[in-house]
Amino acid sequence: MDQINNHLLKGKYGKSIPVDIYWKTSIAPLPILVFAHGFKGFKDWGHWEAIAKKFVEAGYCFVKFNFSHNGTTPDNPLDFVDLEAFGQNNYSKELDDLQTVLDWIVQAQELRSKINWNTKDINLIGHSRGGPIALIATKENDYVQRVITWAGVHELNYAWQQEEEKIKQWEKDGVYYVLNGRTKQNMPLYYQLFEDYQKNAKRLSIKNTLQDLNKPYLIVHGSADPAVPVDAANYLLEHAANAELCLIDGANHVFGGQHPFDKNHLPKHTQELIVESLSFLKKKGNKNEKKY
Repeated sequence: MDQINNHLLKGKYGKSIPVDIYWKTSIAPLPILVFAHGFKGFKDWGHWEAIAKKFVEAGYCFVKFNFSHNGTTPDNPLDFVDLEAFGQNNYSKELDDLQTVLDWIVQAQELRSKINWNTKDINLIGHSRGGPIALIATKENDYVQRVITWAGVHELNYAWQQEEEKIKQWEKDGVYYVLNGRTKQNMPLYYQLFEDYQKNAKRLSIKNTLQDLNKPYLIVHGSADPAVPVDAANYLLEHAANAELCLIDGANHVFGGQHPFDKNHLPKHTQELIVESLSFLKKKGNKNEKKY
């Protein structure tokens, strides 16, 4: 297996987008999977790399990246050392970051001599808050053929729905803080996040996105997810025009993964996640997939 780690793309907002690419040499053009991480996440978290390699074994080119304002930096990809950037992140920036990655895959020439990838067969996977970002990008891009959400949230205003007093206080203070349970950092969210959502509410509505999405969509969710309840998966299914739901019994928000991940074998629920995702992709049209 071949891989390139931390290839830096120039982001629209002055910060780099580090990208990892995993593939095997192939005569047939490889279908592409692009993975978008979630809130307080990053491309090198836990078992994402081990998962990427399983998809490569099944005949895919797997691409994962960091959103430019996720709080990590190219020099410190495993730590939230840029909390100012984290606080200045918003959904429009994340959509622009993902678009930058997609445009690079389709247009860039520097890797064509190394990777025989099929730029007409691009699929998106989004985890947690990366799920809605992947859904919107799928709707907006002819590049993208199929989309999968893993433990996806149902709407991007999930953190402040029907909490008017919280929003008023947020506006007054200009910031509120969320605790990172793993690192114990108090991470800032500036009021601009809410303003960006309000300004772009129609575009950022997942209900609207799903009703207009005419591409195959798989919802994968754990029945024991403590972070994003199963109700979110049911909401996504209810409003989608062309979706199917796979509930993994007993799975948590990260399907048994942890950070750091130092096990020799992927957790049972992660293996189920991979099998179900590959089954969907094969059923919906990818012809080059090898059996996992």
